[in-house]
Amino acid sequence: MSTNTTTRSDTDRPWISNDNKRSFSRLRTTNRRRNLPYLLLGVLLVLVCVGGFVLISLNSGDRRPVLALARDVSVGQVLTAQDLRQVNVAVDPGVAVVGADQAATVVGRPLATSLSTGALLTPNSVGGAAVPTSGQAVAALALKPGQFPHEVAAGARVSMVFVPGQAGTATSPPADGGTAWTAVVTSVTTSPNEQTTVISVQLAEATARQVAAVPAGQLSIVMLSAGGR
Repeated sequence: MSTNTTTRSDTDRPWISNDNKRSFSRLRTTNRRRNLPYLLLGVLLVLVCVGGFVLISLNSGDRRPVLALARDVSVGQVLTAQDLRQVNVAVDPGVAVVGADQAATVVGRPLATSLSTGALLTPNSVGGAAVPTSGQAVAALALKPGQFPHEVAAGARVSMVFVPGQAGTATSPPADGGTAWTAVVTSVTTSPNEQTTVISVQLAEATARQVAAVPAGQLSIVMLSAGGR
């Protein structure tokens, strides 16, 4: 029995010229060069992500529970537990705040200044009234609906305008002069029947006396912008 053996000649093998070899080599080098910027970009993105994570972790570690107001509170009002809420904030070492564990030291004490919802409580926020400041006085105005904007709140700048009264009442401004006075609202209190709203304003002492001398019902309030006149 005979066996057929097939021998593959060298001419059947793939043949690559030297020029093709050089072309393949250049192609591989070009591909490596093109991939290099993407590799560097990937490394940079990883470093940025790691740095951001470390920064967030450090900032989160500085947060601590402090007290803030859960609702608007006017100057002189006695703080209750319902007026306060706990918030976690990052506070610089030089900023004075009241820790959440110190609530017992402020509950039952009057507020030294009017504060809005969300304001952080500080040690100086409670105690004796911080208003009026030196040379200033606080005057109270009993106003009816239509004599002031509903947007008026503590901290607003307003102008109090003299309005001539009806027959039998004063029809001219006070003798010491003035038909409009600028002030800052310190508190707004509405009576239970909602017929009269008492708005307290801070202004210069001499001007406060003029405003207090105006008969009830003869002042209207105009709300000004923060830098208004």
